[in-house]
Amino acid sequence: MKWEEAAMAADKATQREWARLGARTRLQALEQERAAILKAFPDLRRAPAAIASSVPGSTRRRFSTAAKRRMSAGMRRYWARRRAEGRMKNKSS
Repeated sequence: MKWEEAAMAADKATQREWARLGARTRLQALEQERAAILKAFPDLRRAPAAIASSVPGSTRRRFSTAAKRRMSAGMRRYWARRRAEGRMKNKSS
């Protein structure tokens, strides 16, 4: 039994080493691809926040306090109506 456990541990260690080697190779390929992309599109070197802010429609919508109150009241009415309809269905069944 101990021999099998040792063999499994060795297999896991070997497997992990192969995975590490594969991951390192993949990272190198990704770094090369990133370099090629940045060479083709140098403007992508800007900070990610600067890129995101230049995309149209990416601004967050802000609601006024009054608008939030109106939406809250509307949702309360909506859920009250839903609850009432649910009670009516249960009584008629």
